Amino acid sequence: MGVEFVVRCRVPGMRLRALRRFAAGALQRLGEGDAEVAVTFVSNREMRALNRRYRGKDRPTDVLAFPAREGEPTPGEEGLLGDVVIAVRVAQQQAVSQGRSLAEELQMLLVHGVLHLLGYDHERSAAEARQMRRKERWLLSVAGT
Repeated sequence: MGVEFVVRCRVPGMRLRALRRFAAGALQRLGEGDAEVAVTFVSNREMRALNRRYRGKDRPTDVLAFPAREGEPTPGEEGLLGDVVIAVRVAQQQAVSQGRSLAEELQMLLVHGVLHLLGYDHERSAAEARQMRRKERWLLSVAGT
């Protein structure tokens, strides 16, 4: 089990080992230390296609999450949490606009995606958005420690 990265586009200066350690810490803090998560880094073009196909929105987004624990459990895949897909160029743009490094933005998007895998959804209600934002802030503060 653990975190698997699939890099399908250029990610400038990415330190996979540090991001993997951060992701493992976040999963541990969430009580999912034995879970398996795949994180794929894609281009805006690929993200746009995914966003159009799965959400009906014809534009790239920063992160998409595909939970594996919805519906009936698949035997042998109990530890599989799901897939998180991150658009690197969108992440770069957001990092610049928010005054963060790309590494910090990738951590934030990874946490956001993992919370979606666990059922959090900021689009359902304002209360759930606040709850998810609190959980994100907490995880970002403790996952690397």
